[in-house]
Amino acid sequence: MLDVIDMHAYYGKSHILQGVTLNIKEGEIVALLGRNGVGRSTTCKAVMGEVTPVGSVRFRGQEIAGRKAYEIANLGIGYVPENRDIFPGLTCRQNLTLGLKPGQKDGAGRWSMENMFDMFENLRNRADVEASVLSGGEQQMLTMCRTLMGDPDLVMIDEPTEGLSPQMVKRVADLLQEIARRGVSTLLVEQKLSIAMDIANRVYVMGHGRIVFEGTPDELRNRDDVRKEWLEV
Repeated sequence: MLDVIDMHAYYGKSHILQGVTLNIKEGEIVALLGRNGVGRSTTCKAVMGEVTPVGSVRFRGQEIAGRKAYEIANLGIGYVPENRDIFPGLTCRQNLTLGLKPGQKDGAGRWSMENMFDMFENLRNRADVEASVLSGGEQQMLTMCRTLMGDPDLVMIDEPTEGLSPQMVKRVADLLQEIARRGVSTLLVEQKLSIAMDIANRVYVMGHGRIVFEGTPDELRNRDDVRKEWLEV
């Protein structure tokens, strides 16, 4: 579904991504692991067109490198950024409605607003409350649900469990597995190794702007050298 081949990216003169190559198959959860600052978030932004990539980014066989972010979104890629980018002055219901693509009606895709309220009762209870009053965990849920409202075929989710309570972390993990059950591919950027290893089909490890390991969670569990050099703090 997604093929990234020898992708480079820069912030000014800083060479952040140095030849990233990875792929995601249909319905697959792929975890992108690594320490802070190695380029994981930049990888998502480059795929999404928020950072200009150099190299090839192909979605369903179509080259998307160099396209604008809204064009990439309309092709079927969703992006949940790390900073919980909600619209604080709008209600939860209005935030979810903004996730729909132009001309798309609620419930026309895999997800509906009612689905979101069924999965996260807190959002139902606060449907008509301004999003600014939500807790951090509720804001994270709202951001993920708003992205799903656009019915993406692939979703990139950056650090969804950062700062969340153990109970909310479990709910995020449950949602990620439900996303996969509905046939949506996922690129998961995550610090919590246990979550990624439990739900991912494959994992990539990044170091210094490049991929330093690719394999299954079990293969990574057996690579003490990789974990020690590139993951453990």
